[in-house]
Amino acid sequence: MKPFRTPSAFSAALTAAAVIFTVAAVIGGLLYLDRKQDRPIVVTAAASASSGQLPTETEIRRILADRIDVQRQSVGIVVGTIGPNGRSIVAHGSFGGLDPRPVDGDTVFEIGSVTKVFTGLLLADMAGRGEVALTDPVSRYLPLNVVVPERGGKAITLVDLATQTSGLPRLPDNLETTDETNPYADYTIDEMYAFMSGYKLPRDIGAEYEHSNLGSALLGQALASRAGKSYQALVQERIGVPLAMRSTAIELTPRLAKRMATGHNELLEIVPNWDLPAFAGAGALRSSANDLLELLQLAVKTDKTPLTTALAGTLATRRAIGEQETSAALGWVVTKSSNGEIAWHDGGTGGYSAFVGFHLASRTGVVVLSNANTGVSDIGLHLLNPEIPLTRVKPRHSEVSVDPRLFDSYVGHYQLAPDVVLSVMRDDDALFAQFTGQPRLRLFAEGGHRFFYKEVEAAITFATPQADRSPSLVLHRFGRDMAAPRLSD
Repeated sequence: MKPFRTPSAFSAALTAAAVIFTVAAVIGGLLYLDRKQDRPIVVTAAASASSGQLPTETEIRRILADRIDVQRQSVGIVVGTIGPNGRSIVAHGSFGGLDPRPVDGDTVFEIGSVTKVFTGLLLADMAGRGEVALTDPVSRYLPLNVVVPERGGKAITLVDLATQTSGLPRLPDNLETTDETNPYADYTIDEMYAFMSGYKLPRDIGAEYEHSNLGSALLGQALASRAGKSYQALVQERIGVPLAMRSTAIELTPRLAKRMATGHNELLEIVPNWDLPAFAGAGALRSSANDLLELLQLAVKTDKTPLTTALAGTLATRRAIGEQETSAALGWVVTKSSNGEIAWHDGGTGGYSAFVGFHLASRTGVVVLSNANTGVSDIGLHLLNPEIPLTRVKPRHSEVSVDPRLFDSYVGHYQLAPDVVLSVMRDDDALFAQFTGQPRLRLFAEGGHRFFYKEVEAAITFATPQADRSPSLVLHRFGRDMAAPRLSD
């Protein structure tokens, strides 16, 4: 979904900047729906890396115990693995909150942007049936009064949306959040269509990768409209029923709701679940590890079925992500690693993180689900290629008291990347920062012109003020320092 918005707004806004920098190995915060959410990575290591050797259950259990008991980065994590030799479930931790039940393969989690894998599979399936064509304009399957932006005489097609190359922004600018703990709940499909009708594309269609939750949501709506049913009903009919996935849904039955883990933010505080009525195809699904292993079974099977053919179709069409050795397929990110290609996607909402991926050559797959918005992509990628390192989280920041009058020297606009401006503002005795097109988040003083976020693991250091104005800042995120000069007022 970071990437959907709050509390993963930071990661969502940072995507454009992250693509500019070389992002190696893993990122510990889902482009999650983003947080996490969909972030391109490049993995290069020695060619001697083993292919298709999944770690033992003992090793996986050690990783989960370290992540939960030592690093305190989640309350409960479930890992599912699958390959030619069978499948396994390894779990550690609890449902959270006042529920001490241990998590297991049937525990239900929000999966955020992993929903996009389902949307891409639906597209490939419907294309294989002749119900749609990848090159069909999306406008063909939307209400007649919806104006979809065009550029250079070209229309946005279904494949443009599925590969994140439509030119549409990450989020519509008319998304007004009334509840920061459930930011998408009140946004309607009509509002999304209204935004579309007035939006002007900033670049040629198909020219550049830009992760767009809006584009994925629009694709989900178009496919559902073509099928004449809701997105959830379409997922259940085309994927859920054929694969016997009985724990994957948007609206949970009372039986499934009893198996839903409690969500936690990055501070492991309990947070509400998210509702995404207009963004269903981008990040609204909930699922379990056992169910997602049924999905990955499509990558393990050698016999041909309509859905194994559709899965192959999701990988057949790819578009490059920048100059990296990573490409966007239909719902997947495909990364070249030292032991071969890995198709994967991660996701996250306010209280959950998710990862689904498989190693193409060895036909082995991994699912990782967590009931905290702290990121599990590194675990999933490490299990598929042990040379991809696990992330170690630094100790929590400590807040200190400072004179709020100092904030005035930091207020201004800073250029983080060509299309990303970080605006810093003071509101009474509090300092806030806001990325282009995103809600503002509060900064907390750590001392020495350094501030940190509580919603995400990131910090900002302002340059020593000159003439009562800080000339620049440095953003600390993903183990990187990104400098941003002050823009002229």
